[in-house]
Amino acid sequence: MSFTSRLRAIPVDRFLLMLIATVGIAAILPARGEVAEAFDWITYGAIALLFFLYGARLSPQAVWAGLLHWRLQGLVFLSTFALFPLVGLLVAPLADRVIPGELALGLLYLTLLPSTVQSSIAFTSIAGGNVPAALTSASVSNMLGVIVTPVLVLLLASGSGDGAFSFDAIEKIALQILAPFVAGQIVRPLIGGWLARHKPVTVVVDRGSILLVVYAAFSEGVVAGVWSSLDWQDLAIVVLFDIAILAVSLSVTTLAARKLGFNREDEIAIVFCGSKKSMATGIPMAGILFAGHAMALVVLPLMLFHQIQLFACAALAQRYARQTKAVPTPSVTEAAAEERDSVDKAAATTNP
Repeated sequence: MSFTSRLRAIPVDRFLLMLIATVGIAAILPARGEVAEAFDWITYGAIALLFFLYGARLSPQAVWAGLLHWRLQGLVFLSTFALFPLVGLLVAPLADRVIPGELALGLLYLTLLPSTVQSSIAFTSIAGGNVPAALTSASVSNMLGVIVTPVLVLLLASGSGDGAFSFDAIEKIALQILAPFVAGQIVRPLIGGWLARHKPVTVVVDRGSILLVVYAAFSEGVVAGVWSSLDWQDLAIVVLFDIAILAVSLSVTTLAARKLGFNREDEIAIVFCGSKKSMATGIPMAGILFAGHAMALVVLPLMLFHQIQLFACAALAQRYARQTKAVPTPSVTEAAAEERDSVDKAAATTNP
């Protein structure tokens, strides 16, 4: 096996490497002064464009059709916006005793986010689950998350740590996220089909906006000297808390699906949609909800959780695939390709 082939076989998604590189650039060349102000405006526009495209891509017809399976959708909703927040409320006070307050706040914040879309659909498809139900659950979760997540942050995280959510963020959410999302829904009949045929456009905006927010946030942290108070023990503790949160969600969703009599395909959709948290939504939204240098630390637990859930769900999908005598699941890197294919197929079925 060549060296290039060995590199490709490493089970780490490329976007994680891009995030690490972005953090490294911010550490060496942080944005300062007028450059930082320019990045703030660029980031603002990128986030607005991101949620505009979210609105333009989401098919209301597919969402309403999927909602007819109300028991499955209800269980995923309760897992995402009830079970996770309860776990976060238990974890955050414990974490606050052993790690900096912003990291503890970040652990709580990640439990308040909606589910992922792409990876939920991809792993459900790989495992042989109910893909249409996964598409609907993930889409509804993200649509509701635009409103539900800020409300949960207001109720549960206001006053927690430095730079916590304030009432002023409601107006920013409305202008920067909700308004572009609604605008995207309005123009969807005009551009939805074009976006479905030009997937790279949405991928560039999706990934690019996250990288911009991460660079701006970590630059502010470097300039403010935030990282001088953080050591490797803190990172290790955050990873352990992330693993514990994911383990609880996977266990509870699996047990609940079986106890409530769902078939195997529905169970797979429930487990993969109800146990995930969206970094694509969480990081841009954190840039609005949390002000100042705190945001750099607040998003760190989410960034680590993202990679942990990829590894865990890849292994779980492989187990489901073996049990159903499906094709064995590829590595996380190969799963990313499957993710793109499954999303493209889903988009093709939901666009007129």
